[in-house]
Amino acid sequence: MAALAEFVPGSVKRALDLGTGDGIAMALVLDLRPGATGVAADFSEEMLGRARSRFAGAPVEVVRHDLDEPLPEAWGEFDLVLSSFAIHHVPHERKAALAGEVFERLLPGGTFLNLEHVASPSERLHDEFLASMGRTPVDDDPSNILAPVEAQLEWLRSAGFTDVDCHWKWRELALLAGRSPI
Repeated sequence: MAALAEFVPGSVKRALDLGTGDGIAMALVLDLRPGATGVAADFSEEMLGRARSRFAGAPVEVVRHDLDEPLPEAWGEFDLVLSSFAIHHVPHERKAALAGEVFERLLPGGTFLNLEHVASPSERLHDEFLASMGRTPVDDDPSNILAPVEAQLEWLRSAGFTDVDCHWKWRELALLAGRSPI
């Protein structure tokens, strides 16, 4: 999460966390930007329960949402949309569409930060990544639908984001980002 913390804008008033899990990324935003509010979305009832416990009394609305479905307009707009290790579970076509939906949910000058599991450029590098994590190809998660960094950056550019970049990468873990034009 340290890679994410460095890029959370100082002006965040309202954040959306897609695939929040137990809420660790949203909690980081609230710690860094006291006074910020947010929406934490996940599809897992177990994870939503953990997030609700974490955010009891905090200015965060915890909601059930499947990333395979369009983002609700009713959520409004945000200064920051973030996701950590969630979007790689949806098909590539949905990833590209989601980039456009995130762009539409951002206020002018807003930031999208996606800390993500990305595809290795080769099978050998993928196997080395697994080994570095103490796993073998047999242990590989079949729910992963990994896309290369450059494809994901292009989806952000095509959606209209500016300042698109991969700010940090270690093997198959990367921080992808873009901004909504002012």
